Amino acid sequence: MTADDLSAPLGQRPARRRPKLPVSATHIVGGALALFLVVFAGWAIFADDPLGGEPMVAVPIDANALAATKKPEKSAKAEKSETTVAAQSAAGSPGHDRYDGPGSSAAMAPAEPAENAAAAGNKTVTIIDGKTGARQEVVIPDAGNGAAAVPPDGAEQKLAEATTHGAVPKIGADGVRPAEAFARPVKPIPGKPDAPRIAIVIAGLGISSSVTAEAIGKLPGAVTLAFLPYSSDIDRLVARARGEGHEILLQVPMEPFGYPDNDSGPQTLLTSLTPEQNLTRLHWLMGRFQGYVGISGAMGARFTASEPSFAPVLADTAKRGLIFFDDGANPRSVAGRIAGANNLPYAKADIILDSVPTPNEVDNALGRLEMAAREHGSAVGIASALPVSIEHIGKWAKAAESRGLLLVPITAIAMKAKQS
Repeated sequence: MTADDLSAPLGQRPARRRPKLPVSATHIVGGALALFLVVFAGWAIFADDPLGGEPMVAVPIDANALAATKKPEKSAKAEKSETTVAAQSAAGSPGHDRYDGPGSSAAMAPAEPAENAAAAGNKTVTIIDGKTGARQEVVIPDAGNGAAAVPPDGAEQKLAEATTHGAVPKIGADGVRPAEAFARPVKPIPGKPDAPRIAIVIAGLGISSSVTAEAIGKLPGAVTLAFLPYSSDIDRLVARARGEGHEILLQVPMEPFGYPDNDSGPQTLLTSLTPEQNLTRLHWLMGRFQGYVGISGAMGARFTASEPSFAPVLADTAKRGLIFFDDGANPRSVAGRIAGANNLPYAKADIILDSVPTPNEVDNALGRLEMAAREHGSAVGIASALPVSIEHIGKWAKAAESRGLLLVPITAIAMKAKQS
């Protein structure tokens, strides 16, 4: 007890001062952050990680396949056939908002496999050592089914124009149009040369390999298949479909109402772009694969109703010797008027066969399609790449001829309409 305590009046002793810490809480937090930054900077400078920050993918590798494919030296042919495996972002695509016609989800897939691996139905991954640069090829068996991709045939080469976006269709030097060159012949029903004609288009193919394989396997060659342009193995799928006798359409994503919340996919044609910008996008889409007879819109309720935006696209389509197929979902589409002005072969769907995707409703829609064909001489139906649609259209097609109906590819309707 101090003297001050004895002399101070009762109850008025001076308050004791609490000892102060040598540093404040703010200083402690600041020091911790500074220490973290020093440690991180040191790791970034001295850590031996040459591929730090690079995108990576883990792939299971068979040790036997690794030993079998390891080569001490690479030949010039092997060097040429190497491919880079790149990750690509998933993209929303022509979803069928019953607006706007059939479609399906699109997803960007890995790059095409190497030439030799593709021929065997496998994929080749090139592994590069980040330190030495040494390369090593590993063949991974492909779990999918179907034929391997094939190089363009002679007709494709003669009817293709090289651009920065790939090979796009053109009219040949001899005047042959791609729509004519890739059209499938029509074999009339014996004794019934004027039988009612029906064309059916299945849209949204090329994204799911299994659904595409189902469509090719279950549907007769006279059914036209429309492919979205985003799959990495689109060439292989289209080649297989053409090999089974199908005509092919390219589905071009076009601006729907509500874009971009309602997204039709990468390189969508937009009313907000200039004609030159839309044609650049169109040529990018046209360059994804070869051998198609024409194009069709994917979604596109806003775009197909805008003549200033749509007219240059259809004019370019006509100039390249293709047809245009209107899915018939947008009553305000100006496609018919523009096609007539550009001498563009054109066909339009009369009935959406799976607007209600149930077995009974698909069968009922096919019945209405038959009635329309008997009344008008021809009719066109369209359906999405749905298992129920493929199953019931396949069954219907087997019995069509016995009922006096001729199933034809889409060019048989579009070309006839142009001639008449």
